[in-house]
Amino acid sequence: MSSDPWGRVDETGTVYVRTADGEQVVGSWQAGSPEEALAYFERKYEGLVVEIGLLEKRVKTTDLSAKDASAAIAHIREQVDAHHAVGDLEALKVRLDKLVETVDKRREERKQQRAKQSDEARHAKEALVVEAEELAQSDQWRAAGERLRALVDTWKGLPRLDRKSDDELWHRFSHARSAFSKRRKAHFASLDAQREEARRTKERLVGEAEALSGSTDWGPTAARYRELMAEWKAAGRAQREHEDDLWNRFRGAQDVFFAARSSVFAERDAEQTENLKLKEELAEEAEKLLPIGDLKSARAAFRAINERWEAIGHVPRDARPKVEGRMHAVERALQEAEETEWRRTNPEARARAAGLTGQLQAAVDKLRGQIDQARAQGNNAKADKLERELEGRQALLDQALKGLEEFGG
Repeated sequence: MSSDPWGRVDETGTVYVRTADGEQVVGSWQAGSPEEALAYFERKYEGLVVEIGLLEKRVKTTDLSAKDASAAIAHIREQVDAHHAVGDLEALKVRLDKLVETVDKRREERKQQRAKQSDEARHAKEALVVEAEELAQSDQWRAAGERLRALVDTWKGLPRLDRKSDDELWHRFSHARSAFSKRRKAHFASLDAQREEARRTKERLVGEAEALSGSTDWGPTAARYRELMAEWKAAGRAQREHEDDLWNRFRGAQDVFFAARSSVFAERDAEQTENLKLKEELAEEAEKLLPIGDLKSARAAFRAINERWEAIGHVPRDARPKVEGRMHAVERALQEAEETEWRRTNPEARARAAGLTGQLQAAVDKLRGQIDQARAQGNNAKADKLERELEGRQALLDQALKGLEEFGG
């Protein structure tokens, strides 16, 4: 019989291992010596030790799942419980129990971690849903669309929740995206319709602008072009592929008209500037007739100057009042001279003036007599009143006498 501290072999070849519960049969060995039997089953034990050591290391240093770790522990425990090795089996059981505790602790930690991650993922997805629902009402189509796409990428990077919660949140999230897409589609459909209407309107405006480009009716046509421009601005923008071409045609038609008008106006301005120079020379010639001496010759000279004036044509509008005013001043001087001559040579007018003067003189003399009489009678109030009346009559008399002098006496 052979033995060691953890096992023995009896005379029949049966191998035993010593445990806390007493000796347990390990197996039967008939092929060699008892020492070889013990050595064989001790190597079995060393194999279990190595296997447990490797498992302890995996649990400690890798992300081995609790399920796989528990399965490996159970497999080793079956071998230990089967007593098919010679060694300190109790020590192995203790190590396996500690390993179970470690795995259970790890399982609980991971459970809590998963619960925390799930809670964080829930809050993150709820926040994404709320933001998506807010963006669904936005009119910032480009920015909101880009942000919604970014939210989808963020969603995909988050852990899944339980199916019910995840499906409910995804339904809200998807509905918000669909609502935004529907509103954006309707907006751009409306915008396309507006741009198509703007295109038709602008094509009509271009047609009229091109038809007017050859007009020489400068004033009304320029005014119509201003109206067309106002209508153009009010029409809004057409599609991008049409807008620039339509504008170039519209602007080109205007440029043709206004270039032609500018050319004509430049020629007209040059002509009117020359006309102004000629009229200024005539005005200077007319002003030399002043002061009026011989009315008849002055009148004939002015008539000849005026005929030449009328034949010249237009001058620049801003210069017209000044140069015409000079001619009008000479004309008024002639008219005043004619009126003076007429009064001087008209017998009827002279007689009327003399008669009026005589009447006023008689009235003045009468008032003076009444004033003297009132003073003599001590009636000063009446005298003062009559004196005020005398002042008015005297002024009229002085004016009449001056007019009579113009008739030569």
